[in-house]
Amino acid sequence: MHVRETISLGKILVCMNTSNSSSFFDRPRPPGRVLVLRALQLGDLLCSVPALRALRRAWPKAEIALVGLAEAKTFVERFGAYLDELIVLPGFPGLVEQPAHTEALPAFLETVQRRQFDLALQLHGSGSITNILVELFGAGQTAGFYLPGAYCPDERTFFSYPEHEPEVRRPLQLLSALGLPLAGEELEFPLLADDRRAAARLMATLGLEPGRYVCVHAGARDPKRRWPSRFFAQVADWLAALGLAIVLTGTGEEASLTGAVARQMHYPAFNLAGQTTLATLAALLESARLLVSNDTGISHLAACLAVPSVVIFSASDPARWAPLDRERHRVVLPGADPAVVVAQGELLLEREWRTNAA
Repeated sequence: MHVRETISLGKILVCMNTSNSSSFFDRPRPPGRVLVLRALQLGDLLCSVPALRALRRAWPKAEIALVGLAEAKTFVERFGAYLDELIVLPGFPGLVEQPAHTEALPAFLETVQRRQFDLALQLHGSGSITNILVELFGAGQTAGFYLPGAYCPDERTFFSYPEHEPEVRRPLQLLSALGLPLAGEELEFPLLADDRRAAARLMATLGLEPGRYVCVHAGARDPKRRWPSRFFAQVADWLAALGLAIVLTGTGEEASLTGAVARQMHYPAFNLAGQTTLATLAALLESARLLVSNDTGISHLAACLAVPSVVIFSASDPARWAPLDRERHRVVLPGADPAVVVAQGELLLEREWRTNAA
């Protein structure tokens, strides 16, 4: 029997349906409509790809929608094999990724509730804020994580948050706890022929040869995650002295930052901040010899493409965010100077030389 309940959240007044029926996972029929809540930035989304891959393989005929940021549109299009659509979240009180447009929430929730999703998965953090949100979707069943002592919507389908695990493995632990088979923990970013052609044209224009250039990414959305530009310039000069071309990457908003790196270098560099799409950047990165970057989206992109990288951590947790392959991707801890990054870069270049020689 369905019960109509009214839930007040600050100034938001919404209605939702709840049910006392048995757990969704006790039913033999797979879900027809699945909602995944992960309204986070690119790096976080890339870390969720192994979980999305497992969902699609477990339920190949299901309609799987992502509740995410508006910026996730290109991500959903790129991963059309796993996701069918993006439902843009208009913010939510307590979530810092975007302003909370509370006036838009009632209509948004009503629209989602009308869709009558069979299952809503909370893959957005510990659940301290998002478990309330995922319950408001009105799905037939919800599942996710919770913090011990905090609100747990359903003890059968919500599990203690694995806060000490790498980010890639956290969503996978939820699926495993729900009894779904996993499909590996490798990251991926599918590149199309058009992406590689666009990158090839750019490389031809700049005179870049595959394997003969390094991408240096000095930006990060959070300023606290940015290693000093003068340090990036010193590392870039060392790489340039080895005969490698230097490509400075970044968003349009980071052009001044990449410009600062270029001005502090003694060797020339190509400043491509704001001049590439995500797809072209990925295809350009695919042919790079090495990436040197802060802990930000492009470091996860390098993990997707198996491009050797040195990832510099200034304010985030390496145990959570560093790539899983610590041979191909080297981690530099907070407070390191350029000599440490150079040493890690040398190890990667030597490893690649030995692999090619063999």
